[in-house]
Amino acid sequence: MSPQTRTVGSSNPEYVNARVRARRAALFDEEEYRKLVRMSPSEIARFMEESEYETEINALGSRHSGVDLIEYALHANLAKHFDDLLRWAEGSLYEFIANYLRKFDAWNVKTIVRGVYAGADEETIESDLIRAGEFSDRELDRLLDARSIEEIVEQLSGTIFEEPLEDAFADYEETDTLVPLENALDRTYYEHILDNVGSVSGEPDDPITRYNEFLQAEIDFRNARNALRLARTGADIDPGEYFIEGGALFNRREMSGLVANREELLTRIEESTYGDRLDEALEELRDAESLIAFEHALDIALSAYADRLANRYPMTIASVLSYILAKEREVDNIRAIARGREAGLSEEEITEELVIL
Repeated sequence: MSPQTRTVGSSNPEYVNARVRARRAALFDEEEYRKLVRMSPSEIARFMEESEYETEINALGSRHSGVDLIEYALHANLAKHFDDLLRWAEGSLYEFIANYLRKFDAWNVKTIVRGVYAGADEETIESDLIRAGEFSDRELDRLLDARSIEEIVEQLSGTIFEEPLEDAFADYEETDTLVPLENALDRTYYEHILDNVGSVSGEPDDPITRYNEFLQAEIDFRNARNALRLARTGADIDPGEYFIEGGALFNRREMSGLVANREELLTRIEESTYGDRLDEALEELRDAESLIAFEHALDIALSAYADRLANRYPMTIASVLSYILAKEREVDNIRAIARGREAGLSEEEITEELVIL
């Protein structure tokens, strides 16, 4: 998908939100996930064939099987649904959605960087791509052909990621950790999207106000995740260099200090407006030294936050953003189940990997 600027016509949230409600109703629920965790990959594919993934499973079934078929079908379906959002939307709503979906450009670059870093083959990396951003298939295929991280950075010349990645590349070489590159990609995406939000009026039903409110929460959670990841690397990296502006949880200078004091960082999150939604994860993080549960809690909290905005302001972009997160969550959950079954994990171990509201 490659969204093109469309400024003609007025915004049409009533129509788009009605379509989104119908799509939301078709998402898998907790009962269906309980069924999936007891299935083999081939059984999961057959189950998907009887769901709204039928078209993708049938189209890809002759070329792929097992977990590969499931992953390619999930990502093709995700891109189709997000293409539909852009096809339905008009005016400023289209622009908001198109800008937000460019996060998949950052996702795809990170996926390719991680794959090259780990020495994965091109097919394995490609199966994790989500072609739902601004980059064309041709641009993504060129990135897939890269044989080194330096070559990936070179391939992104002329894009919004060029300068930030060039700056972060020196830190990557010095530390041999991907955190500087990944943080630079996230920071660039959010800086770019915030530059295109427009002026906030403060009115309850103002679409820009709701859009900005959601982005602020997403940036806060991203900064919290990045700060904890930086703290765990032990690398000599200045967190301020990769701080994402636009959140409210803490500022650039505070983040640098909090990374050096993990307990203080957790306390800051706990005492924030988000803390009541992360209590269990914060305790687990303190006790088990695990980031997985905390990152799942961040995903759940952001989804719940988007759902509340959608319920309070149904005629704004909040409903669309809530659906985008829910659809992503479904894809991640099904993929985690399929991979877990393939790896021989127990039902309990797989269930721990799922993000369910």
